[in-house]
Amino acid sequence: MSAPKNRLATMVGKLDPLPKAVRSRALTTLFGVAVPYVGTTGIRFEVCEPDRFEVSLKNKRSARNHIGQLHAGAMVLLGETATGIMVGLNVPDSSVPVIKTIRADFVRRSKGAMRAVATLTPAQQEHIRSVEKGETVVSVTVTDESGREPIVCEMVWAWVPKKRKDKTAA
Repeated sequence: MSAPKNRLATMVGKLDPLPKAVRSRALTTLFGVAVPYVGTTGIRFEVCEPDRFEVSLKNKRSARNHIGQLHAGAMVLLGETATGIMVGLNVPDSSVPVIKTIRADFVRRSKGAMRAVATLTPAQQEHIRSVEKGETVVSVTVTDESGREPIVCEMVWAWVPKKRKDKTAA
């Protein structure tokens, strides 16, 4: 039996039959509309599976820093985007995901384009789906064209009910 899906996961699931290249373009468009800022950055949505989400960003002029690498903010955005979508695909429709903590350690110079891969364990997925309000550390690996990690990230995501409970009610 498959896990219950929220509206976002259902929409993404409708793209499954598409060929890989077309599906990637469709995912990029879908998430670019859903999160307008992400749509302006040039992030490409590559892989979308129940337990794994992958995004990439080319080393293009508009995303570079003063030494020709992807800007530090762009690197962090890759990790935040991949982890946020992972939570978004699992959070109940009655809740909304919000980033709680971002930790980013820049450990070496990057080379070229970059890729972020976020994953959730089955236990994390079940926890997110079954608890109205909570938080979890979402695993993410951000690599450059050399396959090495120029940035090591830790992303803590929370989810809260869309509607706040009235505390004045008896």
